[in-house]
This record gives sequence, C-alpha cells and structure tokens, in this order.
Amino acid sequence: MSDTITAFAPASIGNVAVGFDMLGLALTNVGDRVQARKIDGATVTLAEVRGLDGEIHPYLSNNADENTASIAAQALWNEHGDACGIELKVHKGVPLQSGMGSSAASAVAAVVAVNALLEAPLPAEALLVYALEGEKYASGGLHADNVAPSLLGGLILCPRVLLPDVVRLPVPKGVSAVLLHPDLQVNTARARRRLAKSYSMAQWLEQQGLLAGFIAACAASDIDLIRKTLRDVIIEPQRSAAVPCFAAVTEAAKRAGALGCSLSGSGPSIFAFCAESEARNVASAMEHACRQQGIGCQSWVSPMTAPGARVED
Repeated sequence: MSDTITAFAPASIGNVAVGFDMLGLALTNVGDRVQARKIDGATVTLAEVRGLDGEIHPYLSNNADENTASIAAQALWNEHGDACGIELKVHKGVPLQSGMGSSAASAVAAVVAVNALLEAPLPAEALLVYALEGEKYASGGLHADNVAPSLLGGLILCPRVLLPDVVRLPVPKGVSAVLLHPDLQVNTARARRRLAKSYSMAQWLEQQGLLAGFIAACAASDIDLIRKTLRDVIIEPQRSAAVPCFAAVTEAAKRAGALGCSLSGSGPSIFAFCAESEARNVASAMEHACRQQGIGCQSWVSPMTAPGARVED
C-alpha cells in the first residue's frame, strides 16, 4: 500500500462579473496540491495541511470532517474506493478567503489525486459531483463556478439548473486575464448571506442581457462587445465596498486598456480582461494602484485557455 499520487488544481475566477454562481475561469501558475496515498483503514484521513510558506497551516483544520479536500475525497472513496483507507496531505498555494477559489482548488486536487488511485479511474467530468461536496461545506451552497473551471480548465458555464453537466465555452482570441490579489480577506459564506434577497425585473433583465452578450462576444472574439458586456450591475455594487482598493484598482486597469474589471468571486481579488499585448501593463497598473492605497498585493497573468487539474509526476 505504497501508491502515492500528487495532484495540482488551479485557482479560478468565480462569476466572471456577468455570471453570478454560473460562470468561472481557470488560472495558470497558482493553485493547491494534494498528495494522496493508500493506507490501512477504511476512511479518508488528513495528515497535514501546509500553508503558502510550507509550514503547518495555522488556521485550517486537519480534521477530515472540516476540510474541503478530505470531504470531497471521502465522497469519491465512499462510492468507488476499495477496502483500504486514504491519507491526504494538502499544500495550499491559493490564499484563504481570496476570491480565487481556494476551497474549490483543495477539493478538486483531492478528488483528482484519489481518482488516480482507483483501479478504474473516472473521467474528469465525473469528478465534479464529488468536488462539489467539499465546496458546499466551505461556501454553504451548491455552485460550481470555481470547482468546474479548476477541474476542467478554461471558461466554464455551470448554472445550477444544469449540474452536474457543464458547458465549456469558446474564449476570445488574443485576450488574457489579469488577477490581482490584495493582502485582504473576504469570507465567502458571510458575503453571500449579506446579499439582497430580491431584485427588480429591470436589474435581472439587464444582467441576463450582459451575460448573453458576453458569451456571444467570446464565441465571436468580438472585443468591442466584450468591453460593453463585461459588467456586473447586481452583485458587484453590494460587495465592492468591502474591498477598499476596488475603485482605484478598477480605474487603473481601465486606463491601462482593460476591457472590463470586476471582483473575482466575492473578492477581495480583482480581475481584468485585456489584450494579451497589454496584460503586463494592466497588471502593473493594478498593482501600483493597490499599493498607492497602502495595501500590499500580487498579481498573475493567465490565458483564457488555462488547463484544469492534473496529476503530477
């Protein structure tokens, strides 16, 4: 029982401004790793959780009932595992409460690692339902806008009404994503509870029109239409005040040439879409604006075709 597998799952941009709870985009070069190995026993255990610095994480529990990685892995193992147990080790690469799909990345990396230990591994799409079990624990709701892109890569449409089915969307040519993470935290579950419970028909129609227009713009690589439609008129106005650098960063991004800029998930991270040739300048402008507000930050530039989770050698 010495088989050991390590899987990587990328961070993600949830909502993508126009698609609250049903649109997500995978990122490159940042994500979580989970190591899984078979052990004696019959359940999934969590040996350790390490943070960004490689040390034991000071906040995340190694109680298997309280971690998205082990909860997701246990759901998969219950249905497809054999007569042994699984030990997990989690290495966080995504900051907590960052709006970058931290809990989703752990859940996805865990199911991908455990799946590789099965005698008959499942296709990636079949792992979504198990990863969602972990995400539900963290966020308090069933939404796949971080889990699905982290698992499958690219730009994913995943409204609850279609789950467990999702739709991989075409992406516009020559467009990159820039994500800025300020040194702040926003609790996703708490942010969801604070949202208004009802909206006007006019708001709903406007946002649905923006979503439809954005999807059409991506399919046609229509840059002007992306610029017109990449907006959130319902959720962003309720959440942006919790991110003190939001106005300055979004304004700087647009001045540098961004097609649009909004919160990633519930924040505090902020993303922008822009031409590939302008991505580094947009990232620099966003970082500068954030630091001018007295807030440290880091940023990533990612193609819109970033791959999903994978087993590492």
